Amino acid sequence: MAEGKFISYLRVSTDKQGRSGLGIEAQREAVARYLNGGQWTLSAEYVETESGRRTDRPKLAAALSHAKAISAKLVFAKLDRLTRNVDLLRSLVASGVDLVFCDLPTVPPRRPMGRFLLTQMAAVAELEAGLIGERTKNALAAAKARGVKLGNPNGARALKGKQVGNADAVATIKAKAAQRAGDLRAIVDDIKSSGISSVRSIADELHARGIQAPRGDTWHPTAVARLLNRLGNEA
Repeated sequence: MAEGKFISYLRVSTDKQGRSGLGIEAQREAVARYLNGGQWTLSAEYVETESGRRTDRPKLAAALSHAKAISAKLVFAKLDRLTRNVDLLRSLVASGVDLVFCDLPTVPPRRPMGRFLLTQMAAVAELEAGLIGERTKNALAAAKARGVKLGNPNGARALKGKQVGNADAVATIKAKAAQRAGDLRAIVDDIKSSGISSVRSIADELHARGIQAPRGDTWHPTAVARLLNRLGNEA
């Protein structure tokens, strides 16, 4: 039986399907059948209307970020509703989020095979990337042999003055804050895309989605403003 918190991700390929709900209800039913019984909570549902060839999936990114933030599993009705894109596969495998596909078998004690399968798919993608990299390396070597100048002609001088100071503690704190902001970017983008724009309203929506503030308490407008500022500086 299913236990714990879940985020569901549903996808249709066309705007027409998205408006009519064609395919969505079948996916929603598949998720409901998987979760049947047990002690579980469906914390949120994200619905995406995108082509399978698209590399940008804002709703998928938001669902993944949401699941990571509240330690939930991300559940898909079918494997083919996910992606065939190499970069997305790699990011999903590296996310650390437990992935569940309702059309895949489980092994006792009901352990999902999603991450295992994606790991194998990513391994194949890594192999192909290595082959592409080797071909690129050979092409650059051939260009150099023809007399083409490669790289930065200024060498080390181009990096002069770029070094940072030795305030390690401050740098560590800033790095952690930036990482946290990056983890929440997709959720914030999803909130803003729904028409919510004020810092107070964003704070309320983050709280409604179960996302904890950096210090573990509720979100205040000042904390949201800092978050938005970090995200704006990274853009």
